[in-house]
Amino acid sequence: MQTDFKAEYKTIINASLEKVWDALTHPETIKQYFFGTQLITDWKIGSPVLFQGEWEGKSYNDKGTVLEYIENEKLAYSYLSTWSGKEDQPENYLWVYYEVNRIEDKTELTVQQSNYDQERAIDSVDNWEALIDEMKKLIE
Repeated sequence: MQTDFKAEYKTIINASLEKVWDALTHPETIKQYFFGTQLITDWKIGSPVLFQGEWEGKSYNDKGTVLEYIENEKLAYSYLSTWSGKEDQPENYLWVYYEVNRIEDKTELTVQQSNYDQERAIDSVDNWEALIDEMKKLIE
């Protein structure tokens, strides 16, 4: 069941807004910092978003739907993880949101994610921080 718990992670990245946007939306770049995950989507509102790969010897097929997409500004999608153990029902999908803002020659990135409970919201912030740190290593 969906709750009001939300994780938010905000950071400054020493790269252009366009470079950060590319790292958030292009499958070839995502694969380099997101544990080899293959992203499949056309980023059109209503289109599917698929994250496929293998983690610790187990394959996963996470999925969702593009909810919002404004190039070089923000995007949002629903998300159901293979690891969640939740049934493929609309109420079991999380919501993921990215927003980028130019700050001189750097970029502020905000990531928000809805969660099932407060504990998972706290874990999500740590997970996003680790993931975005990997992205920073690639593009800064």
